[in-house]
Amino acid sequence: MAKKLERIALLVGKDFEDMEVMYPYYRLIEAGYQVDVIGEEKAGTIYKGKHGYPIASTLEIAKAKAKDYVGLVAPGGWAPDRLRRNPQVLKLVADIDRQGGVMASICHGPWILISAKVVKGKKMTSTPALTDDLVNAGAHWVNEEVTVDGRMVTSRKPDDLPAFMRETLKLLGQ
Repeated sequence: MAKKLERIALLVGKDFEDMEVMYPYYRLIEAGYQVDVIGEEKAGTIYKGKHGYPIASTLEIAKAKAKDYVGLVAPGGWAPDRLRRNPQVLKLVADIDRQGGVMASICHGPWILISAKVVKGKKMTSTPALTDDLVNAGAHWVNEEVTVDGRMVTSRKPDDLPAFMRETLKLLGQ
């Protein structure tokens, strides 16, 4: 595989949705990407998902630089509610978006994109619980398995992961 070893930022925090982290993590590695698992604490911190799956961070948010990434994955679970309150997380998301990176988010992950102010005018989907949040932030919410608008791909729930990753990888040029 003659991949340039491009890097993807994967945001994690306590109580992430297990499948929405693990499935993209392994699919991206399989496609030849270096996946930086980025959390709020020091590299090596073990974060556990809602269902107990652990993943170790490889980078703390304070050391992440947007210029290093071709894209970002913001998974769901309960972690996005905390991550969206961190100005360093919001800066990384906004900077990756501004430089033209792929923005992939599923379930409750769009909360992070809303707080980073990158959803206005976008057609998006999410868990239905975020409908009002996305609409109030200026997005056009739809109830679809996967939605692509420019460089942004969104899905609703773990069952949508095959379509979510298919479209994410297409946007990344796979």
